Amino acid sequence: MEERCEVSGAITHRAFQASFQTSWSGNGCVGVFDSGIGGISVLQAIRRSLPQLNLLYVADTDHAPYGSLRSSDIRQRARRITEFLFQQGAEAVVLACNSATAAAIQSLRWIYSRPLVGMEPAIKPALHQTRTGRIGILATEVTLGSDRFQELLRRWGDRAQLWPQPCPDLVREVERGDWDGPRMRTLLHSYIDPLLAAGVDTLVLGCTHYHFLKPLLYQVARPGTTILEPSYPVARQLARVLSLENAFLSSGTAPGAVHFWTSGDTCFFCKQLERIWGADTPSAKLPV
Repeated sequence: MEERCEVSGAITHRAFQASFQTSWSGNGCVGVFDSGIGGISVLQAIRRSLPQLNLLYVADTDHAPYGSLRSSDIRQRARRITEFLFQQGAEAVVLACNSATAAAIQSLRWIYSRPLVGMEPAIKPALHQTRTGRIGILATEVTLGSDRFQELLRRWGDRAQLWPQPCPDLVREVERGDWDGPRMRTLLHSYIDPLLAAGVDTLVLGCTHYHFLKPLLYQVARPGTTILEPSYPVARQLARVLSLENAFLSSGTAPGAVHFWTSGDTCFFCKQLERIWGADTPSAKLPV
């Protein structure tokens, strides 16, 4: 019987499902998903802002990065995972991925009547931070090519010079665990140096994976560069949506449970979780 990975906290979905609901605090449940570990940065912000919630997280690692997939494929994966999270008891779902939001959130809202929270590059906050009026936006090709992003450019482009910068290799390197190595440093220089040469003083991180690169980004960028990422704004938006929906934001103080699934290698994912979330964090194989 193969219930647990010998080198990590990975367990089968069957065993996981049999146990995880018994640890719920009764204060409501929110599902969160991304193509990999990037959305855990959003999960952390939700956990700190709304600790009473039970949280379910799906890392669709076997299909990462979403930023290099066709929009139709992202929509298919987003629907399957959203449906899975609702089946596990989630009462709202956060698309903790700019690419998934850009490609799929509208179609998901046509299908589901329950709360869905997405994300977009933090251009509006950047307008209040920039001193030069020049803003760089680091994101995937899917995000930058989406209708949602083009609408952002039309809405705010007359208030600053916006410099979209596709970063096609960053997600793969973050997923592999390279957050500060020589290859990652070289990649960041190749993306950021042209922006800095153009006078950009504010960088918007348009992908949740880039959160884990912030220490290196501050080293690569010139002193005084502002770096914005959306984890806490998304957590605040989730709180607003749940409040408007009169949904399960109780006054209880007991911390909720947190559970993880991955479509990829569960043993490797548990090692990533240990680095990000802490030791002995179990996860299960995503069955969809």
